[in-house]
Amino acid sequence: MDKQAWRERLLSGQWFSHLPLELQSSVLDAARLRRLAPGQALFLRGDPPCGLYAVLEGSVRIGAVSEQGKEALLSLVEAPHWFGEICLFDGQPRTHDAYGLGPCTLLQVPQAALLALLDQQPQYWRQFALLMSHKLRLAFINLEQLSLLPAPARVAHRLLAMASGYGEIEQARAVLQLPQEQLALMLSLSRQTTNQILKDLQSLGILRLGYGEIEILDAQALRAQAGL
Repeated sequence: MDKQAWRERLLSGQWFSHLPLELQSSVLDAARLRRLAPGQALFLRGDPPCGLYAVLEGSVRIGAVSEQGKEALLSLVEAPHWFGEICLFDGQPRTHDAYGLGPCTLLQVPQAALLALLDQQPQYWRQFALLMSHKLRLAFINLEQLSLLPAPARVAHRLLAMASGYGEIEQARAVLQLPQEQLALMLSLSRQTTNQILKDLQSLGILRLGYGEIEILDAQALRAQAGL
């Protein structure tokens, strides 16, 4: 996959496609390709900043494991998402772990290269701030839903959000490569509760459940389940 292929893949995402052309080129010129094997760590909580990443193929798990072995899964990051921008702003260690869920191909823009670019062109800080503010907005929405919505509505909301790439892609996907246990972890629900909710939605003809995937058959009905 050459730089032109990288650009085409990333232009399908809202953030990169709205960058000034000069900044797009500068970011790609500084980028290098990274590949992860299934289960391989990209970085761990407490690691020093190592730059900004974009997913080209596959998906990355962002989460953490407590000392008692309890796992919190915050997100599954898929193409063409960018992540890792918090450390660009504060220079502090990584807040969470990032692992390849399966085989992954990523772009890494090293921290030093980004800081050098932004020193030369400080007006571009705003573009990276927009990337971070979008994530912050999503985090607030998720916290509100966790507090206020019943479990079925939370499941419906998360499926719709993932189908739309959390607002990053224009054409929503119908099929999500999403094991049910991963969805349960993201929503802080038991696997049994999540499975029953999904089966109920399948019985209504809203979803089709497959091995490691969920297909949305009726997005409008799913939005109704979410209360939208």
